[in-house]
Amino acid sequence: MPRTLFALVLGFLSIAGFAQSGGPRTLPELKADIQERADRNAYPVSGLEAAEVKEALGKLKTLDRDEWAAAWSAIGDRHMAQAKQSASDKALASKHYKYAFEYYLFARFPLENSPGKEKAYEKALEAFAAYARIPYPPIEIVRIPFEGKEIVGYLRLPINVRPAPLVVTIGGLDGRKENAAFRNDAYLAQGVAYLAVDMPGTGQSTIRQVVPGAEREFTRVLDYVATRKDLDARRVVVYGGSWGGHWAARLAYTEQKRIRGAVVQGGPVHEYFQPGWQKEAIKTREYLFELFEARAAIYGAKTLDEFLAYGPKMSLKTAGWLEKPSAPMLVINGMKDTQVPVEDVFLLMRSGSPKDVWINPQGGHMGRNKEISDQKIFETVTLPWVVRMLK
Repeated sequence: MPRTLFALVLGFLSIAGFAQSGGPRTLPELKADIQERADRNAYPVSGLEAAEVKEALGKLKTLDRDEWAAAWSAIGDRHMAQAKQSASDKALASKHYKYAFEYYLFARFPLENSPGKEKAYEKALEAFAAYARIPYPPIEIVRIPFEGKEIVGYLRLPINVRPAPLVVTIGGLDGRKENAAFRNDAYLAQGVAYLAVDMPGTGQSTIRQVVPGAEREFTRVLDYVATRKDLDARRVVVYGGSWGGHWAARLAYTEQKRIRGAVVQGGPVHEYFQPGWQKEAIKTREYLFELFEARAAIYGAKTLDEFLAYGPKMSLKTAGWLEKPSAPMLVINGMKDTQVPVEDVFLLMRSGSPKDVWINPQGGHMGRNKEISDQKIFETVTLPWVVRMLK
């Protein structure tokens, strides 16, 4: 059976007609949407060049997953070769390694569910590792022993600030720690270090399935931070975007005494996990394709029924967390989010300790829209709050 990008197989799902009733795009529609986002530098192609996006889209003739991976990986390969040829020019090599990473990562978007996509992810990690060796201050690839495995993270410290305050950033459903590392560079100018890690069920996380209690992986990260003399374990903020926001919220409760605060941007809390919401949300066109596949994969669910039954066990409300004291939280989202209900923001606002809240009345997921980009929210809302909590 062809590995199509988002043609939901009726035998795979438990409700007849689902594939026809929702939001999957035709190939021309998908190409047009991706190019439009690339032209305005919008997620999830904000790191790509519009002209090269057009080039890759021109190679796509079907929705086969491996064909998708090959089209974007070809451009990644070109940048990788250019980076190696530019070894004597560190700035130029760094630029091409970054581009190579971005194209490889989009080649496996939103998850590694075919041989071609798996290979693309391997290449993405190789490209980032090559990139990490170049900049100053350096990006340290840390490996933290945990339950017989290793948590892999990217640590970067500001110049001449010791011990440095720290922001720990957690990847999302389709984003990875490498994406966060590029954005996190802005913290260095504020005298703040960062440590970027993947969330459970994705990337290089040691925990391969989302379960209540999987936040223990991040507890281990905080334990590790406390062993570093160059980091100030008393000044740590946690950030999570989208699904990563769920873990940031959990840590606000479970690690209340060890962290200065948590940013929960578009994070699932309770309503997100309810079957009624998910049945509609997985059809949204706010997400490019394969949203159901990506969400089901982190649960280990094989059918829609399994997926819908699994979700509620992750609810913070059902688990009794919301009324408990928490570390300070900054909660961010858009009123028109079709992926994570804004009601989850309201639940956090109405419960437990006081929260800081930023809501874009016209915003979609994570609060973004055409007028207010992810980068603008980061620069004007997230970064200032994080720095204030740490200083």
